[in-house]
Amino acid sequence: MNNSTPNNAASLRTQLKALRAAQNPVDRNRGALLIRGRLFTWLATTRTALREAGKPVPQHIAAFWPIGDEPPLQPLLEQWVEEEGYQVSLPAVTTPNAPLQFRFWTPGAAMQEGAYGIQEPVGPAAPPPDIILVPTLGYTRQGDRVGYGQGYYDRTLADLKAQGHRFTAIGIAWATGDLAVAGIAHTPAEHDFRLDSILTDKGWAVPAPVLT
Repeated sequence: MNNSTPNNAASLRTQLKALRAAQNPVDRNRGALLIRGRLFTWLATTRTALREAGKPVPQHIAAFWPIGDEPPLQPLLEQWVEEEGYQVSLPAVTTPNAPLQFRFWTPGAAMQEGAYGIQEPVGPAAPPPDIILVPTLGYTRQGDRVGYGQGYYDRTLADLKAQGHRFTAIGIAWATGDLAVAGIAHTPAEHDFRLDSILTDKGWAVPAPVLT
């Protein structure tokens, strides 16, 4: 059994990326569709329940533009904006080792390549989001996340929490990232931010959040 200590963090990420990349393309496409479908259903059901209870509903969703083999969310983001009326933003790296900035995104919006080759909107900054979809390379069933090692999401989520902003963080991952199934014992670092929920192509690895 491997252990994801700082000394072998790079090899851990290499292993997780290899597992992710080895998926059958047909299974990958089907899995991405299932992720988008479950996200849509969860948010629609949550919005209805909150409205019936006379409570505020989430309006602003911070998503991410996929790189490499990450699950593609674009069709769902378009549907949320054009059919459901949600505000959607995407992250931008404005300063190294600082929290991310979220910028509004709409279908067809101007984009530019930012840090690490990730596409970022060039439009105005968005307010703090209600729901944050977090790209997740590896995970535990307790909501611990293995990212790409730069710490941007950990800093961002910790900063929002320090500001007193209420949000729900949902990791988006492939089931190949389940550390227990891969035989990897993981001890989170002190700065790692535990997610509220994690959704994979096989379902909710950490149960779907209940917004109140």
